[in-house]
Amino acid sequence: MTEDTFDIGLIVNVHGLKGEIKVLPTTDDPMRFKLLKTINVYNGEQKTAYKPGSVRAQKNMLIIKLKEINDRDEAAKLVGGVIKVTRSEALPLDEDEYYQKDLLDMKVITETGEILGNLSQIIETGANDVYVVKEAGKKKDILIPAIRECIISVSVKEKLMTVKLLDGLLDL
Repeated sequence: MTEDTFDIGLIVNVHGLKGEIKVLPTTDDPMRFKLLKTINVYNGEQKTAYKPGSVRAQKNMLIIKLKEINDRDEAAKLVGGVIKVTRSEALPLDEDEYYQKDLLDMKVITETGEILGNLSQIIETGANDVYVVKEAGKKKDILIPAIRECIISVSVKEKLMTVKLLDGLLDL
């Protein structure tokens, strides 16, 4: 069984001469890197664990020093790697918050029990996320805003989301 992990960053470049890496965070809370006791870097299926040294923000990136990496050439070997955490290392969620990974491929039904399809994608917008529901056998997707008025219930355990379609939503 493969380990249940979440991507939290992508190593995009090196920084300086002392082995620092430049990371594009893919998590809602980039400063969560400061809480990690181990940084797991995946290159394909190969996982290597590192001890974090310093973590600092620079524009939309993080500059991270790994204790085991001490020069630019060693750091360059990590470029393209993905930083992941296990489910047990993931930040706790508030009520009515979900990991995107848990929502994808979830069956979506209306409050009257009509099957709409499966949640195939999550679009992040400035105001709220939008769930893309792929209807079985149809070319057109249904776009549902992730707002309280539309999302009635979510059961991660049952992989089931119940929604209320606002007037005109299917006409889009």
